[in-house]
Amino acid sequence: MTSGRTVGIGAVLAALGETFPDISISKIRYLEAQGLITPQRTPKGSRRYSDADVDRLRFVLSAQRDRFWPLKVIREHLDALDRGLVVDEAAGQARAAAPPAGERTDPDVLAPRAPLRLTASELAEAAGIDGPTLRDLVSYGLVRPAGEHHGQDDLDVARAAAVLVAAGIEVRHLRPFRTAAEREVGLVEHVRAQRSVHGRGPVEPDPGAQARTVAAACLDLHTALVRAQLQHLDD
Repeated sequence: MTSGRTVGIGAVLAALGETFPDISISKIRYLEAQGLITPQRTPKGSRRYSDADVDRLRFVLSAQRDRFWPLKVIREHLDALDRGLVVDEAAGQARAAAPPAGERTDPDVLAPRAPLRLTASELAEAAGIDGPTLRDLVSYGLVRPAGEHHGQDDLDVARAAAVLVAAGIEVRHLRPFRTAAEREVGLVEHVRAQRSVHGRGPVEPDPGAQARTVAAACLDLHTALVRAQLQHLDD
């Protein structure tokens, strides 16, 4: 199927029937009733299935046939994937873990990977920090959960903070990093506001391009200044 296109249940049976000969309309309806797939509905109530729905069905059917997983385990596994986590298939259970540092996608799981959403305990485990350290990071505004979950940015911050904490630096001493980041973002917002009010420079085909350029320059400047200061320490 083409991405973005939906098909009826007959096309789904045709797509999966060769690999799973026992697939049937009633089985697909049952898996839907169990909340494992959620096809779209037309105004008249007909079900329409996307590529993602077919991929989920293929995964569920494979897990049942090849791994003998019960629906409870499959549901936990899918929930983990829906939150952008990596799951341990070999262990025979939906043991979730955050992707390794720098790895935001995994071609071996259902695609596309959803944005990462970690619980507090999952974030602490993935970053290698304890509960009190995570609470301090939240308290000082270094990580900012959205509701009950933390995203990739919080994970990146927590992993970096874990290295500094392990080196003996207290979380409260990391607050200047947040302040510096806010000031740099303030410069980006200032540039955008100036261009909007005064119409400076040519019209950008991408309104965010200038902001991204300024943000990248701020990061480069920060890195260069820290590198220079470290060099002075070595002199």
